[in-house]
Amino acid sequence: MRVTQFMLANNMLRNLSNSYERLGKYQEQLATGKKISRPSDDPVVAMKGIAYREDLARVKQYQRNIGEVHNWIDSADDALDKVGLALQRVQELVVQASTDTATPEDRKKIADEIDQIQKHIVDVANTKVGGKYIFNGADTKNPLFIGYPGETGFAVNGNQSDVEIEVFDGIKLDVNIDGKTLFTGIIGMLDNLKTVLDDPNSTGNTISSHLSQVEAQQDALLAARSELGAKQNRVEMMENRLSTQEVIATKLMSNNEDIEYEKTITDLITQESVHRAALSVGARIIQPTLVDFLR
Repeated sequence: MRVTQFMLANNMLRNLSNSYERLGKYQEQLATGKKISRPSDDPVVAMKGIAYREDLARVKQYQRNIGEVHNWIDSADDALDKVGLALQRVQELVVQASTDTATPEDRKKIADEIDQIQKHIVDVANTKVGGKYIFNGADTKNPLFIGYPGETGFAVNGNQSDVEIEVFDGIKLDVNIDGKTLFTGIIGMLDNLKTVLDDPNSTGNTISSHLSQVEAQQDALLAARSELGAKQNRVEMMENRLSTQEVIATKLMSNNEDIEYEKTITDLITQESVHRAALSVGARIIQPTLVDFLR
């Protein structure tokens, strides 16, 4: 086959064009830090990148869910701590009222204070976090108690279903406690105590016998806080697992997409040398024209 000047020149231009394209590729990689800029550059890398990004996005969503679980449990524990302090005060008042020196008027004042403590505990039972009631089971839009004991319209909603939050693929944690059982027990005990204190015929022994009821509710409160503590421990284990998954997903995505700067710089320098050599050879391939001889 006869090789003409035109064919040599055309091949040279095509090779130079390919060389420019490779130079552009390496320069773009260095500028972006990524192996590809568009899916057509490498469909396999692009598809893997989509999968790794989905994995990472899912892990981050679970981490946000874990944050909500922490908020829920911490808020519940803080609320129960307030109830514990209130019951401690009730215990002190019962001891004070059971003494022989306490008059019916003194006991009436103590009953009034216990009534205020009871209302405080009702308020705590209706605690909201992020616009959700945390002690009324799965019915987070409505409070556990409506009104206060002794008032017209006082009622207990008392939903006892679990509130579950997904923290990993197929893994859900129930974040609430049985608020109805706990708080109705405490409120009922305080009602009985107020009735005894308001009765002028009550003796010190009668009043002191109610200490065991107070202690029983304190034990129930401690059991609820222990349940929250166990939930918190499991949440922390899931949190550590998610942190590990985030590191793995991020590393896989980086290995798939990110360039190795040292290698890319070396490839760019090598390609620049090849390009310069191609330009030099190309200049020799193109024969001098008549104009060159006339210079």
